[in-house]
Amino acid sequence: MSQQGAAAPRKIIIDTDPGIDDAMAIFFALASPELDVIGLTTVFGNAHVDVCTDNAIRILDIAGRADIPVAQGAGRPLAMPYRGPADFVHGVNGLADVPLPAPSRAPHALDAAHFIIDRVLAAPGEITLVPVGPLTNIALALLLCPELPQHLAGMVIMGGNAFVGGNASPAAEANILNDPEAADLVFGADCPIVMCGLDVTERTIMSSEQIAGIAAIGNPRAQLATQILPYYRDFHLSHGGPDGIHVHDSTCISYLLAPQHYQAVHHPVRVDCGQSVGRGKTWPATRHALSAEGWKARRAVTILTEVDSAAVVALELERLAR
Repeated sequence: MSQQGAAAPRKIIIDTDPGIDDAMAIFFALASPELDVIGLTTVFGNAHVDVCTDNAIRILDIAGRADIPVAQGAGRPLAMPYRGPADFVHGVNGLADVPLPAPSRAPHALDAAHFIIDRVLAAPGEITLVPVGPLTNIALALLLCPELPQHLAGMVIMGGNAFVGGNASPAAEANILNDPEAADLVFGADCPIVMCGLDVTERTIMSSEQIAGIAAIGNPRAQLATQILPYYRDFHLSHGGPDGIHVHDSTCISYLLAPQHYQAVHHPVRVDCGQSVGRGKTWPATRHALSAEGWKARRAVTILTEVDSAAVVALELERLAR
């Protein structure tokens, strides 16, 4: 296909809490000409939001993309205290405690929710939101602008667990457990939504051997990956995980680039917002969806259930080498 006939890149905003796997997802997206990253918005989660914002700017600095704005967002959930940083997973500084230069610039003047609204309304139908952290910023944007979903191309969300157990509790995945109320609101939005949850992310493994091979890549993105991924790998090994890492946040990018490597089912989703052991669980209505109170008014979510792990990991490593 000629360049003239090629499809325009898909515009995305990545809502993120960097985070080692967030950094990998951002690098993946930036190296993919099929995608146009028009902004990063930051949220609490893997670290406090100010740390996540600094990390987002640092990641863009390393990638040579100072043109991409970073808008700082929520520092706590909608209706509960922040559960605290995941230092044991990502390090105190969110990026494996690797010493990094100070961020080159301040964040955007708009907060994350208003930035999302501003950009989406300026390009109706063109922008896909890609949240890979707690869903607080997206929920706030929906509360501020209830008509926002009709102007979105859709959302591709890393979070949830439809048919498998949780990773932050027996019931819940970490991003959802960090703000269940926000997640329930977001999964009810009337726009196309893809849920890239633990059903596929914990079956997508980048091996220790593949991680070691990144050291042979000469670009600055790969150099940071070489420094931060062993910390993440060691967490997995120490907590009964694979000899490698689960590829969580990058799954959203893989799906956007190569949906043929995934299988999915389609069900409306609710999030347990109770105060007991099931808090944060994402519940698909697999039966009685049209009659079940709480589910029947919601459109179906595309829930990824199967993945060609080798293919999507190979794609990410190929893009990292660009």
